[in-house]
Amino acid sequence: MITRSADRDALLLWFGTRFGLLVATLLGVSLHEYLGRWRAWDAGLFVVIAEYGYDGLPGRDPDAGLPAFFPGMPLALRLVHLVVPDWSLAGLLISLAAGAVATIFLARLAVFEGGTGWVAVLALLVFPTAVFLTAGYSESLFLAFAIPAWLAARQRRWPTAALLAAGASCVRITGLFLAVALCAEFVSSRPALRQAPWLAVPLLPLAGYSFYHYTRSGDWFAWKSAQEAGWGREMVWPWESFAKTWEAAMGGDEFAVAFRMEIAGVVVAVLGLVWLALLRRWSSLVYCGLQAGALMTSAYYLSIPRSLVLWFPLWVAFAQVRRRWIFVVYAMVSGPLMVLNTVRFLTGAWAG
Repeated sequence: MITRSADRDALLLWFGTRFGLLVATLLGVSLHEYLGRWRAWDAGLFVVIAEYGYDGLPGRDPDAGLPAFFPGMPLALRLVHLVVPDWSLAGLLISLAAGAVATIFLARLAVFEGGTGWVAVLALLVFPTAVFLTAGYSESLFLAFAIPAWLAARQRRWPTAALLAAGASCVRITGLFLAVALCAEFVSSRPALRQAPWLAVPLLPLAGYSFYHYTRSGDWFAWKSAQEAGWGREMVWPWESFAKTWEAAMGGDEFAVAFRMEIAGVVVAVLGLVWLALLRRWSSLVYCGLQAGALMTSAYYLSIPRSLVLWFPLWVAFAQVRRRWIFVVYAMVSGPLMVLNTVRFLTGAWAG
C-alpha cells in the first residue's frame, strides 16, 4: 500500500538535499554569478531555444545541433519566464518542482513494488550525476512524467500511463524507449485488447516534433541529424565506440577524466542490465536496454553516466534490497562523487 509517509519522506529528502547543495555551492558567490554558473552546457542551449527558437541566436549561423533537444523543456522555460525574469532561475525552478514530483512517484513506485520508498529516492539523489536533476536540464522534467506513467502502467491504468508517457515524449527522445517498454509491459499483463490503441499516444509527440522539423528543413529525423552534426554521434559498432572512447580516456587533455567517467558509466549500465535480467524485470530491461544500446553504439560514449539517472527501475530494485550495508556502501562511494560532479559542473567542467 502506498502511504503518505512515502510522499513525506521523498519530499524531505528532495528539498533537504537541494537546500544542502544550495548552501554548499552558494557560499562566497554573488547571486547573479551563481545563477550564471548553472547556465552551463545544455542548460544554456535550452535557454537559447526557449528565447529564440531552433534557429538559435540572432545574427549567427543556425546551430545545427539544436533540434537534438526536444521542445518540452524550452516550452516550460518560456512559460515560467512569464513570471520569472531570469532564465537560469526559471530552469532551476522547473527542475526543483519537477524533481519533487519525480521523487514522490519514485517512492510510490518503490512501495508498490514491495520496496522502501526513501531508499529508492536517496539512491537516485546520491548518484554521481544527480546534479543534472537540479540544473536547468530536462532530466527532472522527464522523470516527472515517466515515473508516474510507469506506476500507472503497473497499476493497469493504461489511459493515464499513455497520456503521461506522451508528456515524457515531449521532453526527450527517451520517451520513445519508454513507449516501447510500455508496450512490453502491456503484453506481459495480458489486458483487454480494447486498451491497446492507447499505446500509440506516446508516439504522437514524437511524430509531431518530426513533422515540425520536416516543415523547416525537409528532414523527418532532424533530431538524429542534429546529434550527428552537433556532436558527431553517428551509429557505429559497439566495439568501435568503446575503442574510440578508451583512446580518449587514456589521453592527457582536460576531457580524459570525462571519458573515464563514461567508461565507468558503461560498466554500471551493463551491471544494471544484468541485475534487471536476473530479477526478470523484462519491461524494465526493455526501457533501460534500448537506452544502453543507443548510447553504446554511438561514435563514442557521451552522457552515459547522466543518462543513468533516468533508469528509475534500478532505483526501485535498490529499494528492495534487504541488506542495508549494501546501500550504506553505495552511498559512501557515490555521495562524494556526486558532490565532486556538482563542483565540476559549477566550474564549467564537463560532468556527464
